[in-house]
Order: sequence, then C-alpha cells, then structure tokens
Amino acid sequence: MSRLPRTTALLLASATALPLLGAADSSAQVRSPVRDFGRTSVRSGIPVDAKRFTVTSPDLVNGRFPQTNWANAFGCDGGNRPLRLEWRGAPAGTRSFVVTMFDPDAPTGSGFWHWLSWDLPATATALGDTPPPGAVSGTDDAGLRGYLGPCPPAGDRPHRYRITVYALDTASLALPAETPPAVTAFTMSGHVLAFAQTTAVAAR
Repeated sequence: MSRLPRTTALLLASATALPLLGAADSSAQVRSPVRDFGRTSVRSGIPVDAKRFTVTSPDLVNGRFPQTNWANAFGCDGGNRPLRLEWRGAPAGTRSFVVTMFDPDAPTGSGFWHWLSWDLPATATALGDTPPPGAVSGTDDAGLRGYLGPCPPAGDRPHRYRITVYALDTASLALPAETPPAVTAFTMSGHVLAFAQTTAVAAR
C-alpha cells in the first residue's frame, strides 16, 4: 500500500476507528423512526469555479431507479447492479475521473455515501458493471466495497441520490480501497477541475 500524506493518514486512522454499519451483518434491516429530522448544510467538496459537463444514465427512468439497481441488503431486495453511466464534455487537462453516489437525505447528520470509484482513466466516457483496469472500487458508508443501491428507511420521505462524475487534475488519488468515504472526498476536493451530476429519487 502506498504511503499516505500525513494529513490523509491522520484522517484515515481517525475514521477507521469508527464502527462500520455493515461490518456485523449487511443483510440486517436498518430501521429508522418515521419522523421528520432537522436539516444541516454540508459543503459539497466541489470548488465554486469548477466547470460543468454532462452525465446521463440509461438505467434511470424519469429520475427513478429500476429494481435491478436497488440494494439487496438492509431490508431491500433489489439486484444491486451498478448504474450505467455515460458522460461527455470533460475539460482538457483531465487526468482521471471519480464516480460517486451520495444520499444527502439519510438521517445520519452527514448523509450517506453509496458508491465511490476512483482512478478511472482520462480516456473513460462511461462506467458499467465492471470498472476499467486500474480503477479502484472504494468503500461506502456501510463498510462495503463497490456500489450499494438505494434503500431508504421504509415510510421515510423520498431520498435524493446525487450521482456525480468528477474530472480531476491528477491521474491517481493514491488511496487504498478501504479508505473511508470522507477521506476520499477530502483528498479529491483539491483536484477537481469539473463535474457532472444527475439526481435520482427513491422511496419505499
């Protein structure tokens, strides 16, 4: 494993000390009281002067996930197939891409990262079931590797899922796959040239 910068290493050590939601039993149903929760603002990690490009998914229908893309854990019985994504218009100077899916409506106080994949090559224009060679399938907020589909608490308000493709000015984040999502996002934030984003909704 490559040596991490001191700041990143400290964050990694701190974050990995926390218990991971999926470490004990990823098949257990996560229940949350059906009630309203307060809101808190979270910084996006995207520079205000970052350029925009375009991302689409042939899987999303009217902004909704088909059953094949829902989670197959925590009380949901979807296929947990990663969303297929296609993007275009990334700026010159892009050296790699990162793909994420984030639920800002999860009642955690800090949202919920469902998917992080980084070190996608600068030549990539799509992502399917299998990441390209050299790409890293990172760890989500459930402590699981790779894609985790939506599975909001039953009876809760509809949750938004922000699917984002980031164009970076570095070829590699040099992070191991087990890096916690917050550390990955922090490390990435200093390298964002541009981003593309689409939002899907899920409820049950």
